[in-house]
Parts: sequence; C-alpha cells; structure tokens
Amino acid sequence: MIKHIDSKKMGRGRHDWLDSHFHFSFADYFNPHNIHFGVLRVLNDDIIQPGTGFGTHPHRDMEIISYIINGTLSHKDSMGNARTVRRGEVQYMSAGTGVAHSEYNHGNEEVRLAQIWILPDKKGYPPNYGDYPFRWHDRVDKWLPIATSYKNTENDAPVKIHADINMYATSLSKGKQIDFQVKNNRQAYLVLLEGEATVNKIAMKMRDALEIVGESITITADKESHLLIIEMAAEEL
Repeated sequence: MIKHIDSKKMGRGRHDWLDSHFHFSFADYFNPHNIHFGVLRVLNDDIIQPGTGFGTHPHRDMEIISYIINGTLSHKDSMGNARTVRRGEVQYMSAGTGVAHSEYNHGNEEVRLAQIWILPDKKGYPPNYGDYPFRWHDRVDKWLPIATSYKNTENDAPVKIHADINMYATSLSKGKQIDFQVKNNRQAYLVLLEGEATVNKIAMKMRDALEIVGESITITADKESHLLIIEMAAEEL
C-alpha cells in the first residue's frame, strides 16, 4: 500500500520568523485522523529566518532528530551542550526524563530543517544529545544510513535512538534511480525534501511524502532530488 501526501494539503504554521509545513498534527493544526504514522509522531518542515529561532523550551520522553536541509542551526541545552550543524548534518536528542533546549539561526540566510519526533520504546531514559557531520557525497546516488535503534546490530548508522526505526537519506542526480524495499510487517515514510521525482508512477513535488506499507519502491529523479526515508514497524500503537 502506498499513499501520496500532497504538501499543499498539509497543516501550516506561519509567523514572522518561522514558516512550517506539518506532516502530522502539531501546534494549531489538529487532524484526528493524522496524529502519527507508526512511531513517527512529528515531521515539520521548518524555515527559520535569520537572527531568530526557538527559545529555550522543555521536552521529555521523545526522540528528536533535526536534519538540516539548508543553512546553519545553533543548539544549546540544559545538559551543557552548545553545537552548530549545517546542510546535510544531523543533531539528535533523547529528551527522556526531561531536557530544555533552544535552536537559533544566527546566520544571514534562512535555515530549513526537517524536525522529526519519534516515540521511544519506553519512557524514563536519561537525557542525551549528539550530532553527526555527515559528508554530502556519501549520499549521492545511494542511501546513506542516518539513524537506527540502539538494539539494531545490522544497521551501521552512527545516530542511535531508543526506537525501532531506520532512517536514510539520498541525493539523486537527474535521471538516476534507486530502490527501497519495505518488508512485510514494516512501513516507511518517504519525504521529497528537494527536487522532483517519480516513485512507482507517483509524481512527487518538493515536500510531498509517501506512506508505504509492505511494498518495494523505485525512485526516479526527474530533477536532482534530495530524499529522506524513515522505516519502522507497521504495528499499531
């Protein structure tokens, strides 16, 4: 089963400093039929204006991954971390028993990121932060492993979180194809971050997504395309 999610029909959050597309219910956008997809609870496509950002705010019992699409994002948290991540890089945080953090764009250009929240396999983990400087060329025309579960010994992704997921990114050159198999009892959420692509005869534009359950896909880049996929168990929560 494949379901196409048109970005034009997604929830929106527009402020002077922030423009967000909400893949799932978030903030003032609430759709009782669109709360989550498996353990994927939030996927926000955020654009942050220069000199602005998210002030210090708390989280708990959530696995949070920020994938930087463009620009430079600066992070500070109550654990003493102060880090900066750039295009193609990732920061991640296990909020666990509680953490407060801020995210700012101190640069002169917009920052665009995919803000991803994943439900942990249990509550009460100690809070933790990390980031990883993925090299861009390692995802060109192939899948780059980004994140996986601490319990998964078969995936060598450097980002480890407390949830049964596998996250990959790719940057496909125009005309190139790449496959992805979603096994039985598994599902995946595919997002076209940049470009245009065709997936199993489905035409996708920038920010469109696909819900994929137990099916293989072939992605063809109609233009140079940047994609992110999150694969997980298909069982209901």
